[in-house]
Parts: sequence; C-alpha cells; structure tokens
Amino acid sequence: MRSDANIAGPMADPVPGPRSAESELGAVPGPPNGDGVSRETPPPMDDTPIGRAAQLAVEALGRAGEALPRPDQTRVMVVANQKGGVGKTTTTVNLAASLALHGARVLVVDLDPQGNASTALGIDHHAEVPSIYDVLVDSRPLSDVVQPVVDVEGLFCAPATIDLAGAEIELVSLVARESRLDRAIQAYEQPLDYILIDCPPSLGLLTVNALVAGAEVLIPIQCEYYALEGLGQLLRNVDLVRGHLNPKLHVSTILLTMYDGRTRLASQVAEEVRTHFGNEVLRTSIPRSVRISEAPSYGQTVLTYDPGSSGSLSYLEAAREIALRGVGVYYDSSKAHAKGRHHQQDQHSVSEGFSE
Repeated sequence: MRSDANIAGPMADPVPGPRSAESELGAVPGPPNGDGVSRETPPPMDDTPIGRAAQLAVEALGRAGEALPRPDQTRVMVVANQKGGVGKTTTTVNLAASLALHGARVLVVDLDPQGNASTALGIDHHAEVPSIYDVLVDSRPLSDVVQPVVDVEGLFCAPATIDLAGAEIELVSLVARESRLDRAIQAYEQPLDYILIDCPPSLGLLTVNALVAGAEVLIPIQCEYYALEGLGQLLRNVDLVRGHLNPKLHVSTILLTMYDGRTRLASQVAEEVRTHFGNEVLRTSIPRSVRISEAPSYGQTVLTYDPGSSGSLSYLEAAREIALRGVGVYYDSSKAHAKGRHHQQDQHSVSEGFSE
C-alpha cells in the first residue's frame, strides 16, 4: 500500500495561503532557544503519530495555497454514476474544496434529493430554504439560492431539499424540461472557474438536466467488481445526450475511489479501468479513509476536517490533475474535439463489454 507521500507527490514549498500556528512559528527568525535550535528553521518534528500528522497538515495547507492556472471559461463538470455508494458526493465536495483552496471560485450544485453535498459543506437545506428545486420547477434565478461555504473561501453551494424528490414527476409536463438547469447556469452572472454538479444515483430527468448543462462528465468508480456493472448504460446515456441535446458533452475524467492496495481485487479493477479508458483516468486514486467518512458528520470536507490525512492529500492531488488537464483542453479546442470523437468510439465498445 502506498504511503501518503506517494499518493500526493512531493510537497512543494508553501506559498501564501492557509497556514497553521506551527508554520508561522517556524518562519519567525530569532536567536536560538534554550535547546539550541535556531528559530530560522522549524524545529524537527517529533517522530510520533501526532507529530507526523501535524507535519502533514502543515504541508497540506501550504500545498493548498499554491495557485493553479485558472480556466479561460467556466468548466461545468457533471459528477455522475447511477451506481450508489461509489463516492459521487464525497468526490464532488472534496474536489470542489480542493480547487477553492487552490484559489479558484467553485460552485457545487446539489442535484441529489438526499442533500448530502449540502450537508458536507455545512449548508442548511431544510424544506423552507430556497433550493435548486425552486430553480428547476419555478424558474427561480440561481443567484437566489446560492450560499457561500463558511469554511472555504471561494466555495459556494446551491443546496438541495427534500422537495427535489418530486421534481422528476413535476418536470415531465414543463417546457424544455431537459435544459432548465442549463438555462439557469447560463443566466448566472457571478464569475466562476468551476461548477460541479452532484447527480443522484439514477439516470432520470435530474441527471439528464445535469448532462445537458455540463461539458464534462466525471465518473467516480469504486474499486470493486459491482462498480463496473451498469457503467455501460451511463456511457450510452452520455452518447444519447451528446447526439440529441448537448454536442459538447464528453467523459473527461474518471476517478478511482475507495482504493485499497492490500487487495488484489482493487488492483485488478484499477488495471481494467485504466486499460479501457486510458488517459481519462486520473493518476491519483482515492484511498479508503476513515477521515473521509467522518468529515460530513461534522459538516466539513476532509480538507478542513483533517488536512494531513491520506484522503485530503489525494483529493488535493486529484484537483491539481484536473486543473492542469483543463488548461490544455481549453487552450487547444481542436484536440479536445478530436479526443471526443475517438472517445465516443471507445465508449461504444466499452459499453458492450461491460453489458455482456
């Protein structure tokens, strides 16, 4: 099993950004203290679990402060997989927090009636709160429902309430039912670098609205056998939406989640996914982590709950990959279109293989 350092890569020198008390103390020059250690450099960290965790937290927060290139236009990414329990919501909120900590302005659209993304970001989403339901069904402006996330500067959320559970039925009779979210996003005037849409575990009208609104699809895949079942149907739906409603839609990113390097199954699933999808699969995998699971119960992402954990470092590195890839996509659109055509052909063969 890889260590945290191998997952997230070498730590870079911290730049202006979130800092802990330890890092501030180490940066203050002064005469040697009683133990003979100069304050011009941080004292060596105790070789204990708490000491190592504190050091990782300092390094992670410093790394998060590094600025990444910002896209030329807003990247709208749809986090989708009709298989439940693969880490869609966890991936959405933690990638969003990672990008925001890197200096981007990010909006999370919670399109799941369970409202788990809203919970993880500490956003109130009881029945009386203006939500994405009002945007879809009552054509309310998106700006009326967006709330800032207190813990992370530059991160915003359009919450979901339980009312969204009935939206599938209510949308059926509405005009342009598939493109109502797209129209709301197009009318949103605040500058954003990324919009991440957390989809429900289904392929109904809510997910179709997300696919019409987005340009990129991010698919989290759990490193277990059952996670591959049904993936072919999702890829076929992406093809259908691209062919009839949204020509710019393509699968740009696949993220392996809940990776446990101690098991052969996880390695086999990872190898199979990388063989089928190639460059779309991020090099970074998200490990199984208790900290990732605990963070939502405190209304936080793992980035703020435990910055030094392996899950936090992995999401920071995954966000870095996404940001750097995105610059290339938007600077050279001809390659993006060519890549999309090749990927469309691959999707058909992969869909057939998974459905057999």
